[in-house]
Amino acid sequence: MTGNHKPAFRMLLLIATPKLVNKGVELFQEEDVTIQHVFHAQGTASSEIMDMLGLGGIEKNVLMGLMPKQFADKMLKKLQKKLHLGMPNSGIAFTVPMSSGSAQVVKMMEALQPEEEQALSERNEVEMAESEYSMIMAIVNQGFSEEVMDAAKPVGATGGTVFHSRRAGNENKLKFWGISVQQEREVVLILARKDDKLNIMQAIGRKCGINSKAQGIVLSLPVDGTAGMD
Repeated sequence: MTGNHKPAFRMLLLIATPKLVNKGVELFQEEDVTIQHVFHAQGTASSEIMDMLGLGGIEKNVLMGLMPKQFADKMLKKLQKKLHLGMPNSGIAFTVPMSSGSAQVVKMMEALQPEEEQALSERNEVEMAESEYSMIMAIVNQGFSEEVMDAAKPVGATGGTVFHSRRAGNENKLKFWGISVQQEREVVLILARKDDKLNIMQAIGRKCGINSKAQGIVLSLPVDGTAGMD
């Protein structure tokens, strides 16, 4: 990134049934969204909570796309309308601000939006108020996602999404800090209201922190737009 503007780019995430995620991919393709990925995931919420969130069953996919802010705002509205987010057996979508990106990635995102609209987004970015929601991400050893949710639910979490990953890091750096982390990891995403965020993160940290068997790392990212949460 160049210049002193705060980048007005977003990561848009759609968490929904595989069928709706496939439709989301088609909508992204219609709008020429270049950077998009689909992940297979598994919900952790009870059936009652899943019904309340309109997610139906536990099998879910995650569609991730990168785009300029104003373009992301338009895509949220389009996803809401076309996929009926918030209705039973649908899903949710939200955006997360991006702080930076490689030159090629930025060029591909900028191509989605006229220059004058991008400049307006950058000017307005500094005025962005704190969102009502945050995305909490807990990265733990394989098999500990249920413990993460057991810690999070009593303090405000209504549900989460789990996907599997493999650690890709500097082994020597980890050993320097006295940390030995399993290769196979689980990532738990929890969309939480800002009033519950700190309590949820602290609860997860106490039960599944780096010094526990889960060897967890907990962080949060601001969410500045949602669909299907009302």
